[in-house]
Amino acid sequence: MGATPLEEQSLRHVKYRLLWRLLLVLVLVLGGRLFWLQIVQGEQNRASARENRVRLAPSQPIRGQMLDRHGEVLVSSTLVHRLYVWPKQATGPSWYQLRRRLGALMDVPEEALEQRRASFRPGDYRIALTDVLTPAQTIKLLEQADELPGAEVGVDYLRDYPHGITAAHALGYTSPVTEEELYHLAGQGYRIQDRIGRTGLEAAYEQHLRGQWGGRTLEVSANGDVQRPLGEKPSVPGKDLQLTLDLGLQQAAEKAIAKYPVGAIVAMDPRDGAILAMVSRPAYDPNFFSQQVKSQAELDALFDPRDKIMLNRALNPYNPGSVFKVVTAAAGMESGTFPPKTELHTTACIPYGSHCFPEHNGEGFGKIGYEDALRFSSNTFFYQVGVGSGSMALHDAAVKLGFTQRSSIEIGFDEDPGLVGNEEWAAAGRGWAEPGQTPWIPEDMASASIGQSVVQVSPIQVARAYAAIANGGWLVQPHFSDLDPQTGETVDWLEKRQPVSFQPETWATLQRGLRKVVADGTGYGMNSETLPDVSGKTGTAEDNSSHGPDHAWFASYAPSDTPEIVVVAFAANSPGGGSVHALPIAKVVMEAYFNP
Repeated sequence: MGATPLEEQSLRHVKYRLLWRLLLVLVLVLGGRLFWLQIVQGEQNRASARENRVRLAPSQPIRGQMLDRHGEVLVSSTLVHRLYVWPKQATGPSWYQLRRRLGALMDVPEEALEQRRASFRPGDYRIALTDVLTPAQTIKLLEQADELPGAEVGVDYLRDYPHGITAAHALGYTSPVTEEELYHLAGQGYRIQDRIGRTGLEAAYEQHLRGQWGGRTLEVSANGDVQRPLGEKPSVPGKDLQLTLDLGLQQAAEKAIAKYPVGAIVAMDPRDGAILAMVSRPAYDPNFFSQQVKSQAELDALFDPRDKIMLNRALNPYNPGSVFKVVTAAAGMESGTFPPKTELHTTACIPYGSHCFPEHNGEGFGKIGYEDALRFSSNTFFYQVGVGSGSMALHDAAVKLGFTQRSSIEIGFDEDPGLVGNEEWAAAGRGWAEPGQTPWIPEDMASASIGQSVVQVSPIQVARAYAAIANGGWLVQPHFSDLDPQTGETVDWLEKRQPVSFQPETWATLQRGLRKVVADGTGYGMNSETLPDVSGKTGTAEDNSSHGPDHAWFASYAPSDTPEIVVVAFAANSPGGGSVHALPIAKVVMEAYFNP
């Protein structure tokens, strides 16, 4: 039996009420969602919408070159190609298809592309899928660009050191900025894609070399496809930096010391402190840090604390031996205890404390003065001068000649000021004991007089001291450029020199003595028909730090009457003495300078 009209009407009313309720719920849900999207998250969503339409593609600036004093390129930037993918195309099924096509096209395992995709960092506007592309890979990708949605071949700049290890410690290297660094540097215009100078001149002149980012504004579809460019702000290239280094001289110095595992060379203009060459051994190739991917084994080898490959030996101290005797001579004359005309009797050994300190020839040189004492490198002469003058006079002379302090060279981030011990330092605990526990003893003074034990100096400090002797009393500031790294302004380095308050006869005595060393003394091997008159001093030093074989030193300048160049050569743990190892190194550098 069918429903009555009344029952049918009641049923229709129930259906209408149910429909209205459903419509009301739907309106409320949609309204709430719209309120959430447009009001609560409105600004965020509007920004996302703009992001779907407009994207900024940063344009990296090319870093400035470094040039030697003659304009030869020491550091440059090479244009390279890399494969990138937009982040939106690096997810889901579309990414798997793209990855497969890219792998086949470039003959690269898909796993390698996947690893690079996974290395994406927040802040990267695109993902680098490869390191530097080969020319063949670049051509293939450009030819197939229309069939590779989301992928693009981008242009980057790779820091290039065309001469490899040459002057590596002076030039330094760059590496990518870290996220932690970016937190502090973003306000200075740095981006996550930036590379920053880490050591050497790359770090010292970072602001001069780096340039400023530009960029392209692109219209992008919701799928991430670039529709058209909207505008471009060109990047500003970094400024070139001309250095005082001489490439030819630097290469000659590198070759001269190549057979010595550990050592250093400093070649400097004694008139104003311009660095002409600087070598540190062992060396490294800064091109290594330009590589996108570096093996952990290679990194561990470079930073192994046993080898200290990254340490610049030219700026770090060692026992100097007899090259320090010029300081003892200056202390004797300037203190008034041993005037320039002093003559002292030398012998086989002289007792100080519990030890009889020997003459290196085992018998002495008779009665001699300063000039012959330097010429023969007499130990017993300088024992007497040092002990008689006292530790504070020796320390005072050393300080005036630039020891125990940093040289202020631009790359001196990790420069060690060294040590010239004295009785006050010993009474204070020598840096490792309680005050009063380590008093100054006669043995300390005798050792210090000939540059042993409690004396440690760096090659750059020795170069400054010998430059002061060469130029007659001016302590120069070593430098690689005529630009101040902080202000970028030109510096008059002659005005930066500091006068050393020694008497004229002190300088004259040292100059005559150092000339005799080469003319007819321990430095005789320096003489050459191709060289002008050279002045210098040999040095052989016990290695009091590691107790290994002796160090070899030679400090020199030329021409003797009108000096143009100071050369300091140091070969660590090279038994045989300064005249056997360091002098030949310095001679090669001198010959390269005077006979280019």
